[in-house]
Amino acid sequence: MPQLRNIIIRPATLNDVGTIHYFIKELALFEREPEAVIANTTDLKRGLFGEDSKIRALLCSLNGIDVGFALYFYNYSTWLGRYGIYLEDLYVSPDHRRQGCGKALLRFIANIAIKEGCGRFEWSVLNWNRSAIEFYENLGAKPQSDWTVYRLTGTPLKSLSDDAN
Repeated sequence: MPQLRNIIIRPATLNDVGTIHYFIKELALFEREPEAVIANTTDLKRGLFGEDSKIRALLCSLNGIDVGFALYFYNYSTWLGRYGIYLEDLYVSPDHRRQGCGKALLRFIANIAIKEGCGRFEWSVLNWNRSAIEFYENLGAKPQSDWTVYRLTGTPLKSLSDDAN
């Protein structure tokens, strides 16, 4: 008899910060950059649940066990004249993949996007992550190959700021 899957997606609460931090560290390890995580639970509490937070976090549980999370925020398209949703992180622990959790998280956010009249739901994926790329493309997502992501951090960011002068 096949096991019934009980997938529950829910908004994260302040009490979930430790779990989210654990998943972020797992994600960084999977993405081959474990040393890149400098955020701690205090940072996450402020970022996710501070008074001016613009970030939303979801937790996914499977059969009563937290197995993954998603973190997203709103952006704006001047061409569409609408808000969109940008998925910063989507992660399901390796032992719980291929059971519908990732799709359930994406479906939950897609429903929010439709309900709120958003014009886009987008995210980035590492070029080497073939399993994620295939998963997203099977859902109908299309790569935006005409665009390249640029990033300023650390010294270059400080150098560009007014504070550098």
